[in-house]
Amino acid sequence: MTPVLTVIGSGTLVPSGDRSSACHLLEAGDHNLLLDAGPGAVHGMARHRRSWWQVTHVVFSHYHTDHFGDLPHLLFALKWAAPSPRSQPLHVLGPPGLKGRVAALRRAFGDFIVDPGFEVAYDEVDRRGCRGAAATGGLSLRFLPVPHTGSSVAVRVGTGDRSLGYTGDTGPDPALGPFFRGVDLLVSECGQPDPSPSHLSPSSVAAMARDARPGVLVLTHLYPPLDCVSAPRLVREAGYGGAVVCARDGQRFVLG
Repeated sequence: MTPVLTVIGSGTLVPSGDRSSACHLLEAGDHNLLLDAGPGAVHGMARHRRSWWQVTHVVFSHYHTDHFGDLPHLLFALKWAAPSPRSQPLHVLGPPGLKGRVAALRRAFGDFIVDPGFEVAYDEVDRRGCRGAAATGGLSLRFLPVPHTGSSVAVRVGTGDRSLGYTGDTGPDPALGPFFRGVDLLVSECGQPDPSPSHLSPSSVAAMARDARPGVLVLTHLYPPLDCVSAPRLVREAGYGGAVVCARDGQRFVLG
């Protein structure tokens, strides 16, 4: 099966009737991997006719609420609303701090956070590490520390001969281009106008993409005044000549 990415949430923390907070679903064979799960992720998967009850992995880039907030809803829905009782495990991966947050969620919401009736495996990853295919059932995951929070990571996913890059939220960093070099699809935040130290902006996205040379560059997580008209134009004007599009909720991209 050719891997497909569906944009579940292309928005930010700013409430929107059209865009949920950050969430992207990669479907690759038997694997259904969420990159972040911001508020609205579970309803978004249902709205866009994706099988939310078949999610196998959740990978968090960091723990800001607009990227992390729907984890309890996902677990609650998998326990009580799935079409049939779940038996397969759910793998939840994130940078340091995941287990402390899981413990806090358990105190706040109840034991289903760790025992929803099926196995939930929580794994804090090395920010400069990787998870090979043997450890993730056919997917390879690589992580890169990025300057946003004290534990933020960018993520590179490999499946067969296809690859996907996801910046999460990050300030400019010269390590991003080499880390993502050659990916089929690069999903990049473009959060702020130039210049911006804590988010990528059109000029820093262009610099990263010139180095990475992805098949397609997908811009997401745009805060006003940037929008889907101005952001791709500004990235091109900053010197990036490759294919660049602006993500919209429900949009699908075939890797390769």
